Formats: sequence, C-alpha cells, structure tokens
Amino acid sequence: MTETEVYTAEDLSLGHFLYALMSAFPLFFLPVFFSLLINLSQTNIATHSLLSSHLRWQRNSITGLVTLLLIGYFIPLLWLSIPIFLAALTWFSYRIFKGWLGLNDSVNMY
Repeated sequence: MTETEVYTAEDLSLGHFLYALMSAFPLFFLPVFFSLLINLSQTNIATHSLLSSHLRWQRNSITGLVTLLLIGYFIPLLWLSIPIFLAALTWFSYRIFKGWLGLNDSVNMY
C-alpha cells in the first residue's frame, strides 16, 4: 500500500435495517413495502459498492416475492396456489438469510 491509497469504510447499517424490516414479513407484510420504499429512495449510493449490491438483491427479492404471491393469488385452484405461496415464502426467507449473512461477511450479492 502506498501513502496515497485511502480506504474508506462503508456504512452498512442501512442494509442491516432493511434486512430487519424484510425479516418481519411473517408478522406483518407492511414492513416489506416500507423496506422497498426506503430502498428505492436511496439514489446517492455508489453503483459498484457493497451496499449497492445488497440493495439490488433486496429489490429483486421483494419483487420476486410479490410476483410469486400474485401468481398464487390468481390461480383459481387452491391445491395449486397454496404450494406456490409456501414456495414464495420459503424462497424469500432464503434470500433474506443469504443476503444478511453476505452483508455480515462483506460479500457482494449478484
């Protein structure tokens, strides 16, 4: 490392807060939408930063969850829509778990 190189620490508390809001979805679904609104309002984050990759991961997780829930809702067969709901919630839980662990380990999410 030369004397001119400067390393800056990135504040990841926003990412932790948004993962905490997302993880509250079994109790109330409203925190997920608050998380998405806060996520979309973050326009001053550097494009290729660690926090940016996690914000993108969270957005994709929430939109995927909403898409799967809508598919399950519009399928008229109850025996088919319930497994889709369960798969959506399991997949979303996996995305929260993997993303939050990745944030703790400072790993970019793709």
